[in-house]
Amino acid sequence: MSVPAPAGCALIPQLAEDPLKTSCKLWTGVARTTGSSPDQQGHRGNLYRGLRLLYTHSRAYGQVPSSVMGRRNRRNRKRDQRPAVQRTPEEEEERRKAREQAAWESGYAEIIKENQLFEQYYQELKIVPEGEWEQFMSAMREPLPSTIRITGYKSHAREILHCLKEKYFKELQNIEVDGQKIEAPQPLHWYPDELAWHTNLSRKIIRKSPELEKFHQFLISETESGNISRQEAVSMIPPVLLNVQPHHKILDMCAAPGSKTKQLIEMLHADMDIPFPEGFVIANDVDNKRCYLLVHQAKRLNSPCVMVVNHDASSIPRLLVENNGVREVLFYDRILCDVPCSGDGTMRKNIDVWKKWTTLNSLQLHGLQIRIATRGVEQLAEGGRMVYSTCSLNPIEDEAVIASLLEKSEGSLELADVSLELPGLKWMPGITNWRVMTKEGQWFDKWEDVPTSRHTQIRPTMFPRDEMKTKEMNLHRCLRILPHHQNTGGFFVAVLIKKAPMPWNRRQPKVLRRAPAAVPDVQVAADVAKDVTETVSEPAVVTDDVENKDTKPASCVEKDSVKKDSVCGPPPSKKMKLFGFKEDPFVFLSVDDPIFPPIQKFYALDPSFPKHNLLTRTQEGKKKQLYMVSKELRNVLLHNSEKMKVINTGIKVLCRNNDGEQYGCAYRLAQEGIYTIYPFIKSRVVTVSVDDIKVLLTQENPFLSKFSKETQKQTKDLVMGSIILKYEPDPQKPDTLQCPIVLCGWRGKTSIRSFVPKNERMHYLRMMGVEIFKNKEGTEKTSAEPDAAVDQQDSEDMDIGCMKEEQQELLSGDGDLEPENVDGSDASDKKHDDASVSTEESTANGTNSENH
Repeated sequence: MSVPAPAGCALIPQLAEDPLKTSCKLWTGVARTTGSSPDQQGHRGNLYRGLRLLYTHSRAYGQVPSSVMGRRNRRNRKRDQRPAVQRTPEEEEERRKAREQAAWESGYAEIIKENQLFEQYYQELKIVPEGEWEQFMSAMREPLPSTIRITGYKSHAREILHCLKEKYFKELQNIEVDGQKIEAPQPLHWYPDELAWHTNLSRKIIRKSPELEKFHQFLISETESGNISRQEAVSMIPPVLLNVQPHHKILDMCAAPGSKTKQLIEMLHADMDIPFPEGFVIANDVDNKRCYLLVHQAKRLNSPCVMVVNHDASSIPRLLVENNGVREVLFYDRILCDVPCSGDGTMRKNIDVWKKWTTLNSLQLHGLQIRIATRGVEQLAEGGRMVYSTCSLNPIEDEAVIASLLEKSEGSLELADVSLELPGLKWMPGITNWRVMTKEGQWFDKWEDVPTSRHTQIRPTMFPRDEMKTKEMNLHRCLRILPHHQNTGGFFVAVLIKKAPMPWNRRQPKVLRRAPAAVPDVQVAADVAKDVTETVSEPAVVTDDVENKDTKPASCVEKDSVKKDSVCGPPPSKKMKLFGFKEDPFVFLSVDDPIFPPIQKFYALDPSFPKHNLLTRTQEGKKKQLYMVSKELRNVLLHNSEKMKVINTGIKVLCRNNDGEQYGCAYRLAQEGIYTIYPFIKSRVVTVSVDDIKVLLTQENPFLSKFSKETQKQTKDLVMGSIILKYEPDPQKPDTLQCPIVLCGWRGKTSIRSFVPKNERMHYLRMMGVEIFKNKEGTEKTSAEPDAAVDQQDSEDMDIGCMKEEQQELLSGDGDLEPENVDGSDASDKKHDDASVSTEESTANGTNSENH
């Protein structure tokens, strides 16, 4: 039976008479038309269009044979013909729970935690003490316990510790999950001040168990606020051994995902009374995407002394800084060299390693690890300390790399004895003899035994040195942490101290060997170069142009900076190949920038305020966000814009709002930078009580009448605009909150509101005894202890509104990747129009300007 052809089917004459019978001919034509000429491609396109018309026409008439319709269409037709089942909401909820339970119970196919090559290799190397092999393997097969670390530099770290010990840890003692009684969390005895704790709870149990819901939400909220870090215990060791002081210049060579970087930042800010420590942290990673994860971690600590850069660690550029009018090479006081490794010490949490492990991984990474470590010691200052670490137990990645560094240093490096620096930590000394094994299981005792065909895979540096050299190296000072000793992961750490420049940096640079030219300022340049050489050793292979540029006098530097208008942009593509996202430039405010005087007048900034350290991320148009960096990082930025790719630096301190201009200042304060800028502000500071803090954090726009009389008196004469709300603890009342709080707020005609991120609000309320948690329906509930009750209205107002400007900032690319990093300050959410704030800054870019 013929079916009328649809409109447009005449494009292909073969389909005009009977589309159903010509389908096979069409497919045959498609198969035969395989050429790439324009005519053949056009013919093949006509055939495909005809087939589409055929199917559309045939389905419309309900005459689709199974051979044409296909398996998927038959399934869809059967599904459409199936009668719909009506279920109640209760039944749907039960089905959902049943599916979730089935998913938890089934999960992925269980990975067998066996690897014969792994056991053969490490039994032969004897890194595990005799008689402890079974304990070692048993521990490797057990899940890794959860470990949390309390942020040490926060002034309220003691309050968080008190909250954990007196509330959450006590509640965990009487809970059973799947018939297993939960052990009370214990502190890591070797970590200072009881700021690190571990428990037998795995992450899966914490997420899964309803009994631990409050504890889980507490961990998530405090982690997002930067007050708690969930970090593996052995991962905390390298930063502690670095012995960081606030004045140290620190380089983290392979920093992502950033847990160790956070520790370094905490140590830098050990004294919270100093907003700008003299030191800084430069965190580097080769992976552009992981750099943004690194930014996400570092930004939680709100430090102006952090810079995230994107480079290959084995060739990270040598940076320049200006010192006493001369550009000189920057050397670091502390370097963390946590290199990429095979990761067999992480088998307890990364169970894929069990089936993927082979000695080939270590053999391939050995060269890269040596190159990264070598570049690290080259940039280490004399007397400085570098920590080399891996999460591998393999001596090819551990002792062999350290031995290679010590050998080529010719006495410039030495292994430090740190056995007494972490009392309570159990560790094994480094080994002095080991063998090399291929992935096929073939062993080699020395380099001479390796056949020529293996020379590209196995290198001389992988083997131990002779007995006398090995003894001089003191490899026993290395630390190897075994999992069964303290229920941790496997880890390796070595601490190197630089006593003199590396041998290849001791030769005289070409600029000094070159005959002087007949130019008046040649002698000055030579003197400058001599200065640099005495304090900073340059390799002899550096070109003359580079040497002259590195020793440019301050006058030239000043002219360059004026010429660039204080702009630090990404390096030119000709000099360095860039990957990933293109970053916006870092533009420092000029001396005569007209936006600063109104800010200085409105907030009565102290004359010592470092206005030269303010920067923005735009060269044209209005400056919507102002960021602050330390003086030292400004120095690095201005003199290295052509050498490095900066992903992120600075902390946001001021945000623009147009409506503020009518009150005297177009910029309001930002909460994330409040602790940085607060010490310089002499006006618009309101001292509040604990009850006032509760009102501010639990109500959206509380009227002035809800605050204490003292607070009302202080705000009576203040004009509308941004203010600081400060709480000072009373030592005479030990039962009250004993840590200071500084909040960013807005003074309206009849109300005051706080601009505080949601997680930070929840944190402060917890410290005051008010517990906020989400139930299964996703709504928030507030529960208070007897001494910290909050009225019902406050609880209802606990739905903290997220301002649109900050939500859009997250979407448009602040780069922080913070899921709830928002201030509650949207003008459209305000209940009182007197406290209106313009949301012009809603589309502003953050310091990390790209969309992620």
